[in-house]
Amino acid sequence: MITRRDAVRLLSFASAGAWFPTSHTAFASSMVTSAFTAGANGQNPESTPGAVPVPPESSRWLLEGEAKPAEYQGRKCLLLDGGGATLKDFEMRDGVIDVDMATPASRGFFGIQFRIDKPGLNAEWVYLRQHKSGLPDAMQYTPVLNTGLNWQIYNGPGFTGAVEIPKATWFHLRLEVVGAQAKLYVKDMDKPALVMSDLKSGVQKGQVALAVLTGATYFTNFEIRITPDAPWQRHLPPMPAGTLTKWSLSPSYDALARNLERPLARWESNTIQWQDVEAEPPGLVVIYRYRQAPHPVVSFATDFSKRLDPQPGMSVIYARTNIDSDREQVKKLYIGYSDDVSVFLNGQILFRGRSAQNFRDPGFLGIVNPENDAVYLPLQKGRNELMLALSELGGGWGFICRLVEIGS
Repeated sequence: MITRRDAVRLLSFASAGAWFPTSHTAFASSMVTSAFTAGANGQNPESTPGAVPVPPESSRWLLEGEAKPAEYQGRKCLLLDGGGATLKDFEMRDGVIDVDMATPASRGFFGIQFRIDKPGLNAEWVYLRQHKSGLPDAMQYTPVLNTGLNWQIYNGPGFTGAVEIPKATWFHLRLEVVGAQAKLYVKDMDKPALVMSDLKSGVQKGQVALAVLTGATYFTNFEIRITPDAPWQRHLPPMPAGTLTKWSLSPSYDALARNLERPLARWESNTIQWQDVEAEPPGLVVIYRYRQAPHPVVSFATDFSKRLDPQPGMSVIYARTNIDSDREQVKKLYIGYSDDVSVFLNGQILFRGRSAQNFRDPGFLGIVNPENDAVYLPLQKGRNELMLALSELGGGWGFICRLVEIGS
């Protein structure tokens, strides 16, 4: 298991990602029955009734990476820049988190991680990007699964949103967590800036942390209040017609050790311990749910000319399913994927593509959608085996497939 300090370094490629603590001590859940050390820096005008303050100098913070008490614009605060501050001896299911923050950095990723599980592998994470201020992805929610961020897979309404982020001045942030939903308020405490309608990690209770991937960010007036547990109700999107939902996954392999344009030999496929999985609405197979996230340092993230170079640390899995056809015919397969795919039908390669961040152009994000690409499948009568080889470089590992008639 990588350490939290390693995570700061290894996640540097995921420019939409974040610092994530990956090796937590198994802290006892004291909730708020043993009160936090009091003494916040003055009365917080945005204070939530019943909230308990945790001052920046409190011993209740576990500081890691670039994290330390500081003073900014006359306020005692925590300074994070590629580090995190985790509350010790505390776990939360539902609750309200309030904090003031300020960042003079021109670029950064900062926010709140919550429901971090005890091994430190899975969590929820909502963050802001000041260099995206006012743009549709100025803020983002992503689940963290097996230490992997999934911002390329979970995107759009409920995951990303526009907000103006002040520069070098204090502003207030509030996070309300209720069952399988959450709301983030930025400056305006009457209207949520981002409504997270369906939290994806599956973790129902865990630790809380302030986290910054990069960009000096100051935090003060931190307060937290536990609220009664709300019913756990998922708000899942519909499953589109033609979506392929039943798959089997191979173990994870070193992608550079394999010829990804060659299909698996029958003997090789027969020796693999396949794991049956089912796609989640709207048809996504999120591989980080089943496999540990790789964290390669990707060379073309900063040098576009290296985008065709081998990328050490890249992992690959194979995914297979069967398609039954009542006759010989050609059908269209819409496919979204991250980050790299080979498509095989009945042992023949039909397509190879790469949709990694920065690959198609230096500003390309590699966001997954069901219509990233289309492949035409020459189906034979009877059973057909569709197999994908899916490689990962960062930002989310997964795919979605939908089979439709030509012309649809």
